Amino acid sequence: MVRKFVVPALVLSVLFAGVLVQAQQPGHNAAPAPVTFAKDVAPILQKTCQQCHQPGAIGPMSLVTYEQVRPWARAIRARVVAGEMPPYRYDRNVGIQNLKYDLRLSIDQIDTIARWVDAGAPLGNPADMPPPVSFPDPAKWEFADQFGPPDLVVKTKPFTLPAQGQDVWWRPLVPTGLTTDRCIKAVAVKPSLKGRAAAHHANSELVVLDQKTGQWVDGERVTEYALGKVGEIVPGDGCRTLPANSMVRWDVHYYPTGQELKDDVIELGFWLYPEGHTAKYKQDLKLYSLRMKGGDLEIPPHGTAMTQGFHTFKTPVRLDSFQPHGHFRLVAKTLEIFYPDTGRLEMISSISNWTNNWHTSHIYEEDSSPLVPAGATLVITGYYDNTRANRYNPDPDQWVGPGSRTADEMSHAWIAVTHLDDEGYKRLAAEREAKKKARTNTTQ
Repeated sequence: MVRKFVVPALVLSVLFAGVLVQAQQPGHNAAPAPVTFAKDVAPILQKTCQQCHQPGAIGPMSLVTYEQVRPWARAIRARVVAGEMPPYRYDRNVGIQNLKYDLRLSIDQIDTIARWVDAGAPLGNPADMPPPVSFPDPAKWEFADQFGPPDLVVKTKPFTLPAQGQDVWWRPLVPTGLTTDRCIKAVAVKPSLKGRAAAHHANSELVVLDQKTGQWVDGERVTEYALGKVGEIVPGDGCRTLPANSMVRWDVHYYPTGQELKDDVIELGFWLYPEGHTAKYKQDLKLYSLRMKGGDLEIPPHGTAMTQGFHTFKTPVRLDSFQPHGHFRLVAKTLEIFYPDTGRLEMISSISNWTNNWHTSHIYEEDSSPLVPAGATLVITGYYDNTRANRYNPDPDQWVGPGSRTADEMSHAWIAVTHLDDEGYKRLAAEREAKKKARTNTTQ
């Protein structure tokens, strides 16, 4: 049976109602200062947009100069007011808001852009224009500014994707070349610039040698990449082990884009803690599945559906990141914690305008990453829209079932978890409470 639900796009309109009101009635009680491109909008674009919207980068148009931006003014307004650009789909004022690599514009920045467009998108005084900024090479590694170049890079074997056709999976097995066990500090996947549009996702897992049997066996997941994901950082008190003499089994999902992709290579970068680094707790990244009541995900033509997954842990845990996954019909996903001792249900993260175009891993700041006591339950909920109201829906006349093709649907979330013990859970909770009190005393 398919469960009906109210499409979360309605939630989106409520979330951004304040933005729209501000955009239409800026200042409320006083006449606002004139907004110009040179003085007000250009600095916002430099800070939040031009890294992708510059010549040679992933953005479809350059937004560096006024002449480049002006023809797109109304489109820019629409996208930023809807929370669609920059591409970081995460609801405001719902759940945890302290996130690393948060690309969202502030309400004031959205209001500034809206007022500028409503005023006719004036240039203003060219003397107010900020100096041009330089950006890293678009092919530069994520985390390079923070950690330097990767300590280890594992590449796929070259693969040629035809211009036309159906979904293709490329699963090469590549040795890491590592000779000692190391703890991973951070990990990121870097597709080629030409291959970014074709690489729907690139998963990687470890294959290790069982010393007792002499057989190669499946190990831990390394990471999951899809367009829009920055990467993952492993906190210093947790170790995600990269074993010596291991191999990486790639699972790359390509989809033809109309142009041949010849000898494409995707790279996996590891930043490693120093040899001898020890951490008390284990961290891992796993796929947490969701299922419909009574069976698998099946969405009828012009219908909607909801899936839920429930997961508990035998020990306390810390949630380090949350990444929803789905395809064209997934429109929203939430993460909650249910505490059986009190009956309380706590909203942790909500993405009510999700899109298959961007797969963001939301990395929680250290003092905000959820601490989950043993026995508490993660509640993950996914919402699907197979109607014409879903503008990303390629064909609302089709039944949609579970599967790996882009035309199929999936129902899971990737969550990085640090497995604690009772002592560690209590210590982290006490440290956070002390910091909270200190901040309160400072502001009083």
